[in-house]
Amino acid sequence: MSSSPIIVALDFPDESSALKLVDQLDPVRCRLKVGKELFTRSGPSFVKNLVKQNFDVFLDLKFHDIPNTVAKACQAGADLGVWMINVHASGGRKMLEAAREALPVADENPKLIAVTVLTSMAADDLKEVGLEVSPAEQVKRLAGLTHGCGLDGVVCSPQEISMLREFLAPPFELVTPGIRPQWSVTGDQKRIMTPAQAVDVGSNYLVIGRPITQAENPMDALAKIEKELSL
Repeated sequence: MSSSPIIVALDFPDESSALKLVDQLDPVRCRLKVGKELFTRSGPSFVKNLVKQNFDVFLDLKFHDIPNTVAKACQAGADLGVWMINVHASGGRKMLEAAREALPVADENPKLIAVTVLTSMAADDLKEVGLEVSPAEQVKRLAGLTHGCGLDGVVCSPQEISMLREFLAPPFELVTPGIRPQWSVTGDQKRIMTPAQAVDVGSNYLVIGRPITQAENPMDALAKIEKELSL
């Protein structure tokens, strides 16, 4: 099991593309995130293969459905041997509690976290779906709900870390996409932060995709981030 805070996002269209990167990575130096596109194309067998290679896998499928369906989906994910699973906090208390009951806190179970507000969404985007609040306000509301339901943490923008740490202390964990080293382009995520900044204000895990996966030498890029974090 890795002790690294770096989660490499395997945002690839298919298994063969993802494995070209995975074959260069060390499971001691990073963890891996498998999202919807790759999981839909490659399925549970691909995830099991990563686990067999001793990678900690974050299964990023953002379950959001009726409580019983989400509970069973979480159990199915746990059966794959993954390290972390997430659900949508906007599914509400009953759904979050059902997920927690399906994956009680235990060493053999994955970490269970919830998504608050997607990092691509700004205030105007929330308004279009009927939420007359800022992204920060919605994150705070959903993170509080998640904590109250006993989950292990939330996915949130790095821009909300300091705010959340004011009322959600460790061991409640913060998983932050939108991480971009200073030498990397921003991309389509609007609320970003460098790796060192995110850790300094209280992030536990950093989800990093393109700065590593699209680098000419991914291991060099990973090493630069490790150096920034003094790992």
